[in-house]
Amino acid sequence: MAQTCYQSSQRISALEARHRGGRMIRVLVVDDEALIRTGFQHILNAAGDIEVVAAVSGRQALGEVGRLHPDVVLLDIRMPDVDGLTVLERIRALPSPPIVAMLTTFDTDEYVAAALRMGAAGFLLKDTDPEHLALQVRTLAADGVVLSPKVTSTVVDGYLAGRAPDGGLIGRLSAREREILVLLADGLSNGEIAARLYLGVGTVKDHVSAILTKLEVSGRVQAALAAERAGLLRDRR
Repeated sequence: MAQTCYQSSQRISALEARHRGGRMIRVLVVDDEALIRTGFQHILNAAGDIEVVAAVSGRQALGEVGRLHPDVVLLDIRMPDVDGLTVLERIRALPSPPIVAMLTTFDTDEYVAAALRMGAAGFLLKDTDPEHLALQVRTLAADGVVLSPKVTSTVVDGYLAGRAPDGGLIGRLSAREREILVLLADGLSNGEIAARLYLGVGTVKDHVSAILTKLEVSGRVQAALAAERAGLLRDRR
């Protein structure tokens, strides 16, 4: 799979930065290992536009989400005190849930596919290069798609088993929608896609909504994985 697929873009665009109004990206780190929590906290706090509002274990996660209202949650997928998928399900059930990306040690973790089906915005390996971590958080905060570049076909197939769009569904997309879908799969946010294609952000949002409806998927991750499965990204390998 192309390393460019699903990766965060190399910078948050000026357009997205203006849209955020300079507001800090508030992040909650949830992991059972204190060393991982501390490491992520130090790396992300070193970025000028990211603040780790708390770094906690799984049992504290739901309470801290309700108390702190983070923009992004980085959630360990496997914890001894509470199952990460259970925490994800409860967070996703909140009235205005934050964006959640799963942390895992293995890119072939069988839980990853389940997490994506449950609405996770992607997953990161715990050994992610520190230089890339802040970029990935920015992409998540801008509604982008973030999957580890080491993602394997096992994960993609596990996620899409029984639900990959067939040729008929992909055929519903217009040429412009296919173009936007490929950029979405590259991890670009709506603002970045708009800047790339010289479109309004509202126009891109309308196209993304149409893409999700036509592919019969519920989110950007699902659409990005569907694009990979349908072969739309082969020329970008």
